[in-house]
Amino acid sequence: MQENKIETKENTYFVRSKGYIIYLVIFMGLVALMDQYLSAIVKTTVIPNICQEYFSDISKAEAVAQFEWWEALYLIPTFFIFLLNGLNDIIGRKLSILILILLMGFSSLAIVFFTPSFHLFMLFYAIVTFTTVSNMWSIPISEESPSEKRAKYVSVVYIIGLLPLQAFLPAFLINTLGLGWKWSYGIMFILMLPVIILWFFMKETKRYEIIKEEKKKGIKKRHFYGIGSINRKDIKYILISAFIWGCWLTTSFLFYMAGYYFMDIHGFSSGQWSIILFMVLVFTIIGGLIGGWFMDKFGRNSVLSFGCIGLTLFLGCLGFLPRNILPFVLPITGFFISFVYTWIVVYIPEIFPTERRGSCMGWTTTVARVSYVIGPITTAILLQTFPKMDWFWIGAGLIMLLPLLIVIFFKPHETRIEELEIIEEKR
Repeated sequence: MQENKIETKENTYFVRSKGYIIYLVIFMGLVALMDQYLSAIVKTTVIPNICQEYFSDISKAEAVAQFEWWEALYLIPTFFIFLLNGLNDIIGRKLSILILILLMGFSSLAIVFFTPSFHLFMLFYAIVTFTTVSNMWSIPISEESPSEKRAKYVSVVYIIGLLPLQAFLPAFLINTLGLGWKWSYGIMFILMLPVIILWFFMKETKRYEIIKEEKKKGIKKRHFYGIGSINRKDIKYILISAFIWGCWLTTSFLFYMAGYYFMDIHGFSSGQWSIILFMVLVFTIIGGLIGGWFMDKFGRNSVLSFGCIGLTLFLGCLGFLPRNILPFVLPITGFFISFVYTWIVVYIPEIFPTERRGSCMGWTTTVARVSYVIGPITTAILLQTFPKMDWFWIGAGLIMLLPLLIVIFFKPHETRIEELEIIEEKR
């Protein structure tokens, strides 16, 4: 397997062969698929089942609001996501990915067999969600990709994760196979098994191996979750990245209410919604692919700014468009949701130094987790204030203007086509 030697000011390392990069894209893509499916399945598909099973004695609107309030409480532990991400710097990328896969698979299976009550369901739901907020799968592919194609490769991993399983898999499991709705989660345990097999072929990233050796020689400082090692530049980009990511997450919580908006407010059937959702997911794949290509061609900041403007406009108009136009506008909104998210999965891993990339990403995700409390609370408040959900979507759109202001006033370092070591020096 041929590898090309690359030299930078401080390091010499080897770029992986094209065959290995293809394998890594597919493998990390399947990990991302588990991640994205589990993070979206409640809001896009099974929330009516949850309300019917656990809140059958109150109205559907009240049940959804109750779920949102409890979700805000149960997702508080996601603030400790740095404990999972930081493992990348302590035990390496490969073992950390294994832990992530096992957590996703076994917590999904637990939902099937150990959730007779709402609060037990929320307990395992919180564990599942904890695993899906790390974006750990973006680190290996970011470190192994050539600089001129880094955004493209990371975005391909991301769009593999967007394969629209949640649009048809739950319906197949429930309606065709006659399984309970909880198997919409349990199926990820089944997917975990071949993913584990692929894991055995993964190699530790070259950049991590170099840092590991430098720590042994005393060239680089050892650290525990970045404590004593994170500097002022790291803190700056942790705060910038977390704020932008938090805005996107808060908006995504609101966007996930589209199923409720279409079926319960506008009277679309579940079959009609499945078709619309499928189109939304197709457009998110297109948005992710184009977003990655645009970032390598035009730069990270330009893509983020354009995406925020588009998302604000299309989200904001959802509450005031005629019913027959909505199915055509929602997929475009999904395009911009994904277009913006490519900045998150590409920029955040590349802006931090290799020696503390996992820890800095962990602290970034921890700070951004404020949105996992703010998001459900905002959703509940807007639903109760605007039950017809007209101005609900205006509020969702306005949130995405905030990242645009960050780009304008703070001017994050442009990382396009720069090696990770150069980014560390110039940021």
